[in-house]
Amino acid sequence: MFILIFLLLLLNIPIVKASFTNPSCFWKMKHSEEKDGDLKRGCIFFPRTVSWPVDKEFFKQILNTQTPTESNRFAFVLAFTMDEVNRNPDLLPNRSLVFDYYEDNCLSVSKLYSFRYINEQDPDTLPNYYCVEDICHMIITGPNWETSAMLLNLMYLWKSLQIIQLTYGSFHSILSDHENYPNLYQMAPKDTSLALAMVSVIIHFRWNWVGLVISDNDQGTQFLSYLRRELEKYIVCLAFVSMIPINMQLYMSRAEAYYNQIKTSSANVVIIYGDYESTLVVSFRMWESQGLQRIWVITSQWDVTASKTNFTVHTAQMILAFAHHHGDISGFKSFVQTMNPIKNTNEYLARMEWMNFNCEVSTSNCKTLKKYSWNTSMEWLLAQTFDMTFSDGCYDIYNAVYALAHALHEVNLQEVDTQPMDKGKGAGSSCWKLNAFLKRTEFTNPVGGRVSMNHKEEHQEEYDIFQIWNYPQDLRFKVKIGHYSPYFPHGQQFHVDEDMIEWATGNTKTPPPSLCSADCGPGFRKFWQDGMAVCCFKCKPCPESEISNETNVDQCVKCPDNQYANIEHNQCIHKKMIFLSYEDPLGMTLALMALCFSAFTALVLGVFVKHHDTPIVKANNRKLSYILLISLFFCFLCPLLFIGHPNSATCILQQITFGVVFTVAVSTVLAKTVTVLLAFKITAPGRRMRYFLVAGGPNYIIAICTLIQVIICSVWLGASPPSVNVDAHSEHGHIIIVCIKGSLTAFYCVLGYLGSLAQASFTVAFLSRNLPNTFNEAKFLTFSMLLFCCVWITFLPAYHSTKGKVMVVVEIFSILASSAGMLGCIFVPKCYIIFVRPERNISSKYQGKITFQN
Repeated sequence: MFILIFLLLLLNIPIVKASFTNPSCFWKMKHSEEKDGDLKRGCIFFPRTVSWPVDKEFFKQILNTQTPTESNRFAFVLAFTMDEVNRNPDLLPNRSLVFDYYEDNCLSVSKLYSFRYINEQDPDTLPNYYCVEDICHMIITGPNWETSAMLLNLMYLWKSLQIIQLTYGSFHSILSDHENYPNLYQMAPKDTSLALAMVSVIIHFRWNWVGLVISDNDQGTQFLSYLRRELEKYIVCLAFVSMIPINMQLYMSRAEAYYNQIKTSSANVVIIYGDYESTLVVSFRMWESQGLQRIWVITSQWDVTASKTNFTVHTAQMILAFAHHHGDISGFKSFVQTMNPIKNTNEYLARMEWMNFNCEVSTSNCKTLKKYSWNTSMEWLLAQTFDMTFSDGCYDIYNAVYALAHALHEVNLQEVDTQPMDKGKGAGSSCWKLNAFLKRTEFTNPVGGRVSMNHKEEHQEEYDIFQIWNYPQDLRFKVKIGHYSPYFPHGQQFHVDEDMIEWATGNTKTPPPSLCSADCGPGFRKFWQDGMAVCCFKCKPCPESEISNETNVDQCVKCPDNQYANIEHNQCIHKKMIFLSYEDPLGMTLALMALCFSAFTALVLGVFVKHHDTPIVKANNRKLSYILLISLFFCFLCPLLFIGHPNSATCILQQITFGVVFTVAVSTVLAKTVTVLLAFKITAPGRRMRYFLVAGGPNYIIAICTLIQVIICSVWLGASPPSVNVDAHSEHGHIIIVCIKGSLTAFYCVLGYLGSLAQASFTVAFLSRNLPNTFNEAKFLTFSMLLFCCVWITFLPAYHSTKGKVMVVVEIFSILASSAGMLGCIFVPKCYIIFVRPERNISSKYQGKITFQN
């Protein structure tokens, strides 16, 4: 046992800070002493079995201490677990687990390395009289992985030593190399779910721009790979990645650059991952001391580092800590109190950082305590009853002892049928047999945790999320705010109690932002530029007729054709139907004009019928006057077809009625001009032309001309008839319902034909304008056709330069104007003679002058 005693005297036990899980929050006081020298310190325990009963008094003797030191804590946990195992009748019957403990015997990595180097250079320094080969030495090392590796390599210098090593502390991939470390078991689980748990918190608080600080080693690089993969899934970007060198000299040459990188970054959230006893610790303490205010996201091991600097909860400093989820271990507080019956047990436990203070949301104890002074808070806290809980490292030791107990128990059961191997000498089996049982050991520990020593099994870990409140005088609170479990369905894996969160600003509702770019609100879309990260973008308003009613959308959504985007471009509004309706002031005005003109035409027709025997009515063929007045009456009524909600029937009737009725009117004017011309040029009684006029030949002009227009309209209806058109794009916010012409060629043919008839009527009337006779209306016909042609020539450019219901108004106005022109030019002068100058409406005044009457 000389070698074991030598190593125990050489090595001491380091401490990491406990991370508490179940209770809502706990309080503690950090130990004020700081250790100098190497940051990386290792520890070692040598568990062994004895064949006599062991009770608490045994552990009390080896743990006899009145001063709380950092090296006590793991020893207390080891003693408590062994005592619990020894009191279990189902494990290791007739045997007890014990260990040897030497206080203040820690070694740094540098000292371990020096010791190994000296012995490798001078093999004579190794003792040559250690001959016990069949004893299997069980060691528990940690929490630093490097010290665990160095200790194992150091002990391998003695080739005859058989060693089973279990480590506590953070999991490290180097120690999982089974070829180099075949008998080493890491009790800490892999942090495969840690990246996803952290990303869940980041997504919940709507952060998308975070910084990352890791150790420049394999462990940090592997975590970076896990984190990048999860961040990319949820479009969260890394503002920077600081890889802190392990070498202190190299780190010090770059320390200012790392500080400036965080200080100048716009990221308010920084994730820290790596060895908590490394140069990364130096960085973190320096950043805190210089007032670098960020939201630090850490693991439970970093909780100890966070307590080294005092800052109040009301600064912009905030810490979120992730700890592996495990149950509380009951009875630990009473065990520690038994081991240390000192006067102020609560203060002692507080300094050991095991105190648990239960804060309930309903009582608001945690929030109320903020108002108290330091002295009042301490007096109140020390008077309370507290529970105690394990850190991750302590929990690993707890599981390590039980794993050894179960493996040793299986070895003992197997040896019942065979000859015992130890014969009272030691562990009771060789290492190869114990190792074989350890590899397949699976059990459920007393707090319900499932433990498997199979390194090949992939186990997804659950995490508790804590917020750390820091007060002056080293009083700190750690509040459980959430939980992450990968075993719940997607979308329900993360739960947070936001009522328990106290943001640094004092606002319990709104977390501080950590965004590369301000959110693009509704009505905007994200716009990226070359070279920018996916989380960094600019906001551009949605195009016309497109909206976005959510935040940070990539593309705006086009509104349906019957809707349009409001001014803010965050909502689609139903478009207003636009057509020339009777409720529209313009439509009402045009309808009244059409009715008034049609009524006036009917009145003129009534006057002519009443005075049908007078010379002014009989002159120039009164039947043609009647036909013209009737056709004008329907021309004035045509606009009523253009007003109101368009449909297929009205669209067809609009154009067909307009074409046919106006053809009748214009052809009637042509017949009247031909009648005037022939009546005054052909006066011989025996002439054929005279017979043509007397027999009603001009009426055939109306029939033939109208028939031609009917044929054109029939072709129009057969080829491409007019129809209803719903125009949702020409005018913003409106749906224009109009009748389209169908075939524009046919429409222009109808207008062209009307224009030809009007031109022919104008020509004939112009030639007849100077014929002698007071009742000769050739001049009036000439002016009416001139006005008709001017109106429709002007109509074409005006019609094509407008849209929507204005086009309809232009067409209606042209119809009314041309119809009113014919009515006014041809019939108003005659009505003037009938009513105002009746003395001129007598045949005696015109005897001897040639007129044509019918």
